[in-house]
Formats: sequence, structure tokens, C-alpha cells
Amino acid sequence: MLNAVIDISHHNGGRLDFEKARKAGVIGVIQKATQGEGYVDRTFETNRARVKSAGLLFGAYHFGTGANGISQAQHFLDVISDANETLLVLDYEDNPTGSSMPLEEARAFVTHLQRSTGAWPAFYSGHTIKRALGTTVDPILRNCPFWLAQYGPTPVCPPTWPNWTLWQYTDGGVGPQPHDVAGIGVCDRNFFNGSEVELRHWWTNNHVERKVA
Repeated sequence: MLNAVIDISHHNGGRLDFEKARKAGVIGVIQKATQGEGYVDRTFETNRARVKSAGLLFGAYHFGTGANGISQAQHFLDVISDANETLLVLDYEDNPTGSSMPLEEARAFVTHLQRSTGAWPAFYSGHTIKRALGTTVDPILRNCPFWLAQYGPTPVCPPTWPNWTLWQYTDGGVGPQPHDVAGIGVCDRNFFNGSEVELRHWWTNNHVERKVA
């Protein structure tokens, strides 16, 4: 496992030093881009430029809500604009400020991204997807590389995915150490299930080779 990926949003503030993070071992940064059908994270554009300037891999995630999945996916793509070598992610979790995304809208979202870009996005979730699917294997979502959120010592995937690709093991407060990163502070930290060479290949090739037929 490679502990070299962080994910951030406006909650991390606007004074982040990605050069220091790179020197501390960070290879990839996944930034919140959008939520629902109209929201855009205010730090998205600035952080995207700074991450790329520091020579780090860049990814973007969309926080799903109860709105139409296709319109949410198109909003995400419109904001991303250029998805080349950008890891795209659907964040599927309970929405504390409104309606949560149902499974049918999650399927619509990832399918629209696949048809628009040629690649399935990564799918981030933890207890929300485990509760929603139970022991069922979802034939659509299983195409997406799985990014597991679980703040404990042992990652456990739902049956839809035989293994995880990314594992968010801490939110900067709960979960195993380490919780912080030089230049960033406490933040969400993630393992990649492979080597640095494998991480770079998977990320920059938009994970097409991980697609399940």
C-alpha cells in the first residue's frame, strides 16, 4: 500500500503549500469540484492550478445529492472542462444539508461520465453504499474503481467490489495515524492499493483498464 494521496475541499482553507506536500511524499491530490446541480467549490480552480504547478497528480470529485444524476454529471463535467489526466470521482455519502443521492441517480451519474469521457469514474463511499446495497452486487457501479472510506485498521469492501483501489483511512481526526501532511495540516489521507508506478499509470490513463465488462 502507498500512503500518497490526499483529498481536500474549501474546508481545508485556501493557504495550502503543495510543494511541501510533494516533498513529504504526496503524489496525488483529489479536490472537491461540485455538488448537486449548481454548486462549485470556491477553492477548486485555485487549488487545481497549484497542484499541477507542484507536479502532483490532480483529481476532482462531485458530492452527489438527490437531484437528477445526469444533470449533476454534466454540471461536474462543465466545471472540470478538461478531464485529460484528471481522476474523476463520485462522492456517494449521506448528505447532511439536504436530500441524499439514491442508487438510481448514482448509476445515471457514473454512466453519463463513462459515455462522455470513455472511462468510468472512481466511486467513493463507505457505510452509505454498504447500507444501500447490502449483499447485492451492483452491475453498473462495479465498473467503477472503488474508493473506500473506513476509519479503522482493516478495510472491508462491500460485495460489489472484490477489492479497493483507494482507501481513505482517516479524516484527519478519526482513524489510524498519520493524520497530517506538511504544507496541508490535518486532512483526509488515503492509501493506494499498489506501487507508485501503478498509481501513476492508473491515474493518468483514466483507469480505463480497470473497467469491468
